[in-house]
Amino acid sequence: MRFKDFIKEGKVKKGEKDSQLAISLIDTAKQDLNFLNAIKLTEISARRLVINYYDVLRSLIEALAALDGLKVYSHEAFTYYLQEKKEDILSRKFDRFRKIRNGLSYYGKEINITEAEDILIEMKSIISNLLNTIHK
Repeated sequence: MRFKDFIKEGKVKKGEKDSQLAISLIDTAKQDLNFLNAIKLTEISARRLVINYYDVLRSLIEALAALDGLKVYSHEAFTYYLQEKKEDILSRKFDRFRKIRNGLSYYGKEINITEAEDILIEMKSIISNLLNTIHK
């Protein structure tokens, strides 16, 4: 599949650059980060933390898309959006996180503290880099 296929299917809409939406998404992501950073990683919190950090990551990528005049209605489309922007490594990582999140949210998969910690370290680094990139 390619990014333009998502546009054809209506899962991505082209429009005007939406700075207000991007600002709102970034502000919400920062608020969520403040909340999430206060939660201790435990066996009980591991699943929710991974899911919620994924949501923050997705929101930041959605903010980038808004700045490019795109409204994305499919998490999978973000993978191809990132490829289109020549962000191949980020694209692969995001897709891996998306699949992990889907497993945890929809398919009853479990995650232990060690796995969650590794994923969270990687996601937090990407989130930090995106926040720095967006603010430039």
